[in-house]
Amino acid sequence: MAQGTVQVTHTGTSRWRRRTGEYASLAAALEAAADGDVLTIAPGTYRENLVVQRAVTLRGPEGSHGSVRIAPTEGVPLTVRASAVVQDLHVEGQDAAAPAVLVEEGTPELLDVRVVTRSASGIEVRGSARPTVRRCSVDNPAGVGIAVLDGGGGVFEECEVVSAGRAGIAVSSGAHPRLERCRVHHAAGSGLTATGEGSALEAVGCEVYEVRGSGVHITGRATGHLTDCAVHRTTADGITLDTDAVLTLADCRIHDIPENAVDLRSRSVLTLTRTSVRQFGRNGLSVWDPGTRVDANQCEIFDSTGDYPAVWVSDGATAVLDSCRVHDVPDALFVLDRGSRVDVVDSDLSQVRNTAVSVSDGATAQLDDCRIREAATGAWFRDHGSGGTLNNCSLEGNRTGVIVTKGADPTVERCTVDGPSEAGVYVSAGGRGSFLNCRVTGSAGYGFHVIDGSRTTLRKCRTERCARGGYEFADGGADGSPDAGPLVEDCTSDESGGPRPPAARETAAQTAPRSTGLLGPLPGQRDTEPGAGPAPAPAVPETPVRSSQDVLGELDALVGLESVKREVRALTDMIEVGRRRQRAGLKAASVKRHLVFTGSPGTGKTTVARLYGEILAALGVLEKGHLVEVSRVDLVGEHIGSTAIRTQEAFQRARGGVLFIDEAYALSPEDAGRDFGKEAIDTLVKLMEDERDAVVVIVAGYTVEMERFLSVNPGVASRFSRTITFGDYGPGELLRIVEQQADEHEYRLAPGTPEALAAYFTGMPKGPAFGNGRTARQTFEAMVERHASRVAQLPDPSTDDLTLLFPDDLPPRRG
Repeated sequence: MAQGTVQVTHTGTSRWRRRTGEYASLAAALEAAADGDVLTIAPGTYRENLVVQRAVTLRGPEGSHGSVRIAPTEGVPLTVRASAVVQDLHVEGQDAAAPAVLVEEGTPELLDVRVVTRSASGIEVRGSARPTVRRCSVDNPAGVGIAVLDGGGGVFEECEVVSAGRAGIAVSSGAHPRLERCRVHHAAGSGLTATGEGSALEAVGCEVYEVRGSGVHITGRATGHLTDCAVHRTTADGITLDTDAVLTLADCRIHDIPENAVDLRSRSVLTLTRTSVRQFGRNGLSVWDPGTRVDANQCEIFDSTGDYPAVWVSDGATAVLDSCRVHDVPDALFVLDRGSRVDVVDSDLSQVRNTAVSVSDGATAQLDDCRIREAATGAWFRDHGSGGTLNNCSLEGNRTGVIVTKGADPTVERCTVDGPSEAGVYVSAGGRGSFLNCRVTGSAGYGFHVIDGSRTTLRKCRTERCARGGYEFADGGADGSPDAGPLVEDCTSDESGGPRPPAARETAAQTAPRSTGLLGPLPGQRDTEPGAGPAPAPAVPETPVRSSQDVLGELDALVGLESVKREVRALTDMIEVGRRRQRAGLKAASVKRHLVFTGSPGTGKTTVARLYGEILAALGVLEKGHLVEVSRVDLVGEHIGSTAIRTQEAFQRARGGVLFIDEAYALSPEDAGRDFGKEAIDTLVKLMEDERDAVVVIVAGYTVEMERFLSVNPGVASRFSRTITFGDYGPGELLRIVEQQADEHEYRLAPGTPEALAAYFTGMPKGPAFGNGRTARQTFEAMVERHASRVAQLPDPSTDDLTLLFPDDLPPRRG
């Protein structure tokens, strides 16, 4: 067959017209062909505008894929209006106002067609056409890759849009194609779009990547259903829904998105099942506006690359997360604005740098049977009108379990907070909240810490092994209202420092528990001075009651800490000699009194800070010498500007005394991003300079972390005179602490028990979790508990039985 000719093979039985033969043009061959005929096109370039109106087969020669080029100078190169088969053609268009391939009618098949063009669209399907398009590719840097519109449909299998100047695949005006195992990439617009009422896009096993717009954009009442699809490496959002759009994602993967992985608003509805969202620069799910809703089931959202919440729900939108995992993100879930609601069921939120669940501006969050782990804050209900319920949830290894502030009023039922490094529950600034049947264990701070007269209700709550105390209730609110402060009923603790309602409220004493702790009764109310009645006593004495030597004597009586005692004595001597030189009319060396304490928890940093403040008051350096202890949660606010206010308030409370900032390095996390801790640091640096004689600041924490903290702000390190390192206690010192505890609680160590304790402490791992002095106290408490279990079985125990602790009372050593 000669080049430039078309061979038509007649497959029918008609004797009236002979069609088999060669034709000089495609148009002539198509004119001669009838339904069922095969038109084989010789290799070459054809400058014709083909219109296929019969059910013929139009193909290039076998074994010469891509050798036939249909490339007219203008117009539509190939129009199909019948159930034809078009195979192995290379189509090129030059008309920016027309498609390269137009399918208008019938159920044709387009197989292995390559479209390289600069047209309005590479392949366009419209009207009643329902083509099957297999293994076709479109390279159209001037327009849309594939357009299906005006009610068109069809199936696209294993097709590829190599480039597009606009959308990769666009569906509009009631069209409804199905895509199977297709790839769309390098589009200047969105990868897949569907718009308009009645428009529907179904995609199975498809991939969208390297597009400059959204990966998938559904809008204007259109619908979409994606199964086993991947969307990644977009420039804009991964998936965008707006204006009553409806989309279902099943078994899909959305990742490597610099903006929102999924953004929906304006009454759109999204359903996700078994879908993963990862490596996103802004929100994983961003949900806006009344009527907008997300339902996620068995999904995973993780590995954020930005500084934004993984799930953001606002302006009256709704989100439901069922059996989902959210982890390795700055914040897990933010719900804000009145009318916004989030329901989370049987889900895991973990490894969250800041807040796992944040509820603000009147929003509501309901969490049932969820697990929140390794977050700075487990759940934070921030302000008035914000609330919801945490039901049967566990919060483990968070810095603070639950925070309630500024009039927020959640209900927390049957929840456990285990191992918080600051506090189990922290309520301040008029926060409310009801805590029912909740338990806090292993807190490095308080179990329940309620301040500022917050009207919180605690019923049937329990604390265990809380380092600073199970319950801490500050005095009533700033207005002195008798109704301020918590309501406490039937709460218990494993230590003598049980629930202690604020002294300013007589009624609180009536509801306080009378349960008996392990080592003694739970006091109902803090003691006041004799005859003082219910009025609150002054927080600190106006004048020191002990001399500096008396306080130093107490310091010397502490177990261990020899290098610390030397440092404090040296500093005290410098201050005392400076005072004497001034009285003698001599110049006194300037002594910076601010200190850095480094070392493991439980090594006495807080105790030494308290004594240091009292020493300075005795020397006349400080007016009061009282200690105000704060941590990140007391200084860092939830909005821009609020951190400076909270830091200034803490500084004012410490005026005349010592401001002790525990775990100060938490103010400057390694991946700070939008973190407001830096604002607290900057405010402190300025206050320490402006009011250098009013407050002494001590920052404390682990040694390595504190070195990083001091390097964050150039002004920080220069404000502190010296760093004092608190070394870990040795086995002998831990033994002495246990002996002191035993003596204080009227127990005795039986022969052989001191040696067993020394061996016990020697074999204990000394890693970051080693509790030092706290470990000694907890060991003693465990021994008392095991002793009680043993002696309770004796019918008539003697005094020795009731007081002697034996080696067998030692708890099993933890690995």
